[in-house]
Amino acid sequence: MKKAILTTLAFAAVSISLHADRPNLLFAIADDVSFPHMGAYGTPWVKTPAFDRVAKEGILFTRGYTPNAKCAPSRAIVLTGRNSWELEEAANHFPVFPPKFVSYPEALSQNGYFVGKTGKGWGPGVANDAKGKRRNITGTPFDKHKAKPPAQKISANDYAKNFQAFLDTKPGDQPFCFWYGATEPHRAYEFQAGAKYGGKKTSDIDKVPSFWPDNEDVRHDMLDYAFEIEHFDDHLGRMLDELEKRNLLDNTLIIVTADNGMPFPRVKGQKYEMSNHLPFAAMWPKGIKNPGRVVDDFVNFIDIAPTFLDVAGLNTKKAGMQPVSGKSLTDIFNSPKSGRVISSRDHVLIGKERHDIGRPHDWGYPVRGIITETHLYIENFEPTRWPAGNPETGYLNTDGSPTKTSILNMRRSGQDTRYWQLNFGKRPPIEFYDISKDPDCVYNLVENRELYDKQKELKERLYSRLKNQKDPRMFGKGHIFDDYIYSGDSTRGFYERFTSGEKMKAGWVNPTDFETEPLD
Repeated sequence: MKKAILTTLAFAAVSISLHADRPNLLFAIADDVSFPHMGAYGTPWVKTPAFDRVAKEGILFTRGYTPNAKCAPSRAIVLTGRNSWELEEAANHFPVFPPKFVSYPEALSQNGYFVGKTGKGWGPGVANDAKGKRRNITGTPFDKHKAKPPAQKISANDYAKNFQAFLDTKPGDQPFCFWYGATEPHRAYEFQAGAKYGGKKTSDIDKVPSFWPDNEDVRHDMLDYAFEIEHFDDHLGRMLDELEKRNLLDNTLIIVTADNGMPFPRVKGQKYEMSNHLPFAAMWPKGIKNPGRVVDDFVNFIDIAPTFLDVAGLNTKKAGMQPVSGKSLTDIFNSPKSGRVISSRDHVLIGKERHDIGRPHDWGYPVRGIITETHLYIENFEPTRWPAGNPETGYLNTDGSPTKTSILNMRRSGQDTRYWQLNFGKRPPIEFYDISKDPDCVYNLVENRELYDKQKELKERLYSRLKNQKDPRMFGKGHIFDDYIYSGDSTRGFYERFTSGEKMKAGWVNPTDFETEPLD
């Protein structure tokens, strides 16, 4: 009996010691927000006190990027620490997530963490294990509590109250890992909600991107987007308050970001600065030195999983995960420096394969690129395809919106075709931009002879990295991404079914987005 008691006490001591030093993990991901659309970056028409608090009491990153600017592949990158071209089917939108890739929440749940999520996790797509059983790859859902949303189209999920329910369920001192996935500011929006409910004015907007027309509809669209960002931020603030009330804030690592750029033409689903460059901040009172820093290193979604594993005392082998391509951010956390901290963090790689369908055979639009402090180099591997999807099937890789409608109507009326060309027209095989001078990426410098050496340098660097990562496109096998099945039964084969006369529903675009005749 005495021996049994001693054994129990020893086990308890080990358990307490194990839990005591392992931080809690809160990952907050908005759905479709571009850099710099948070208050901490100086954007005057978006008010985000919670994000700003995380930045002020932690680190504000100025160069946070996703390698792939679309929901499912971007989130797969977060979960695995691998680039999308290293994830087989999960490189695509609406894929079948390969069972071989274990997510960090799954790994942490097997290694002492209490794991849950609210709102949008990974998706859209199918994630089953090898036996066909559904996987909760972002954690056990906590979505019971609802609240009246502040505008139409905003989710009724009371994210913060569901986080509270998760904490109420957590056993004792067990560390937690929680995924807060808002569905805001994903479309659709209630038009003029920003003005009607948020008191916003179109004159608040300091700059409309140069690839959109500057008119009242576009400005209201931007304000509605801002209003939904603020809804995400409001729930984040309530979560911070709840952690503080429970004395959990000091040892909770919080990372706040978005999965891809804003759901507007030429941004979400594309591969320019506003597509892949995202807000990114981290807070951990007990674990980040010299809080309040602004860091200019390039950080990447492939770095999130290894960071969480690192602070939890795990490596990928122990966690049962495939090797990661990212690197833990703890070197930056442990440094007192601002500005550039780790010299090797001087670039990111980006790419895409199939996002939303709408091209013949459900083909994608394959791209690879590299972004440095001053330049963006892009290769479009199938430039004869339509980058946003075929016109006659509604440009399905661009969500329906007042901004999209405005651009399409300007072309149809003959008023202005320039915006349509920038947002929906076919693109050359190579694009090259000086983002230090042209962050909107509208002036392609590919023919600038003075920059040939720079282009060559970036291409060689890009290809070298991709070959080391065994990207199939580097070995003449890129077709496999087009061959992977699109898991959405109702819209699979959209192009062929639509053009044969079948009544197809594409709920994420407007009926007027469809061109009545194919375009050249």
